[in-house]
Amino acid sequence: MQFRQNLKSWQELLIHAKDMKKQNIKDLFSENTERFNDFSLKVPAFLFDYSKNLITERTMKGLFTLARDCQLEQWREKMFNGERINTTEDRSVLHVALRDRSTKPFILDGENLTDKVNQALIQIKAFTEKVRMGQWLGYSGKRIKDVVNIGVGGSNLGPQMVTEALKQYSDNSVNVHYVSNVDGNQIADVLRPLDPERTLFIISSKTFTTTETMTNANTAMNWLVSAAFDQTAVSKHFVAVSANKENAGNFGIDNENIFDIWDWVGGRFSLWSAIGLPIALDLGFDKFIELLEGAHEIDLHFKNAPLEENAPVIMALLSLWNCTFLGSQSQAILPYDQPLHKLTAYLQQAEMESNGKSVNWYGEEVGYSTVPSIWGEIGINGQHAFYQYLHQSNNVVPADFIGSVKSITSVQGHHDTLMANFFAQMEALMSGVNEQQVREDLKAKGRTQEYIDKVAPHKVHKGNRPTNAILLDQISAKSLGSLIALYEHKIFSQGILLQICSFDQWGVELGKGLAINILDALKTNTELDNRDSSTTGLINYYKCKGR
Repeated sequence: MQFRQNLKSWQELLIHAKDMKKQNIKDLFSENTERFNDFSLKVPAFLFDYSKNLITERTMKGLFTLARDCQLEQWREKMFNGERINTTEDRSVLHVALRDRSTKPFILDGENLTDKVNQALIQIKAFTEKVRMGQWLGYSGKRIKDVVNIGVGGSNLGPQMVTEALKQYSDNSVNVHYVSNVDGNQIADVLRPLDPERTLFIISSKTFTTTETMTNANTAMNWLVSAAFDQTAVSKHFVAVSANKENAGNFGIDNENIFDIWDWVGGRFSLWSAIGLPIALDLGFDKFIELLEGAHEIDLHFKNAPLEENAPVIMALLSLWNCTFLGSQSQAILPYDQPLHKLTAYLQQAEMESNGKSVNWYGEEVGYSTVPSIWGEIGINGQHAFYQYLHQSNNVVPADFIGSVKSITSVQGHHDTLMANFFAQMEALMSGVNEQQVREDLKAKGRTQEYIDKVAPHKVHKGNRPTNAILLDQISAKSLGSLIALYEHKIFSQGILLQICSFDQWGVELGKGLAINILDALKTNTELDNRDSSTTGLINYYKCKGR
């Protein structure tokens, strides 16, 4: 077994990191006037600038050597070939097959996945066009006006993020809503203004057993039936995306209204499948195809570009460098485009659920930091909230700044003001301002020496904070597909570099299993055995006050 920290390239990077911690990004720019050209890439959908990282040519050479020592290229080939790289669940990882626009046959276990995917797309197209054109009628003969997607995690975050980002492209043929939280407040708020006769529900659950999703699905069914006075109305108002057709059928959903999801598609990588039904319903099937095309474009880039010119690979290597070697424990995702206001939450799940692990492929504890915690907010809002922390705290937080050359909605003067902040914040995080500069500035403004001595230390910004810039031409279905795929392949590459299993999520299961046992006890008002005094005390207080 070859462990990552035993690799010569890993050990050399550890030594190099000690030297680089003494360097300053601003000084590296002074030493190399071509630094931007040396450390940036132009791919079809965006410009990727990584020059404001604490790196040199030597750093990147060492990181590329490590990537090859980790056999990243071979693992990339295994994924695209459908090998079962999800080893703990014995599954292939083939979300790339969902958006492969080449039409070439893709054989897995004797089945042509290309045919299955194309059949699914035909079903999605027919369904979405029928609903959008008013040909799908509810139990009273009225056309559908509102669609409610009920899911959780990847069945919710992906579609909601995309429809929010692209809502300027929607023709409002239907209004799409999302319910993910089992807190009754959310589904009550969504359903309250809707007309049961004109509402269609999508239940997205691979197993059709997920507690949160099925609780919301049953509430939605009761809401519909109480208005229709007819249980058979369910078949006209519910469709499902699931691998469990039996459970979906038992719920009352007709077989022809059940859309497949396969075990080689992970939930957090599933918006390209029938999980993306809300996207196609909201934006139209053509826009859904554009989304797939944008992702496929990055798939080809990731598959074919050499490591030194490969944007997802470089992003993964920089994350490894900043977190594992330089010691940063978190990373900020900072979109400077209001349509991308759900992107951070989406990427938070995608990266942290994938790579938030502490054992390697062999089940042994790793001796290094793995994925950083992912957080952030729309840029301008963040500037007036947590950027204070980014600029002046003792914790260095690498950040991805995401913006666009053109706004979807052009309002005179707004986009230039927005992007001026985009450029300025990255420059400020890198350059900072030292005490001498602060003192000279205050003196030039006529401040007294007493005031300068008092305030100057508080205005120091150390700088040397790493950032990446991703600059889209404009947010569109195609460019958004490319952006999402960029991060998906970054996450895959991270997992290979870190030697961890990126495609399971056992950490999600433990708490859910305990919750089921506690729920049973709450329903039957029985006592729970073998619980700690805190859990027991909290449950007893809840039962006492709630009954």
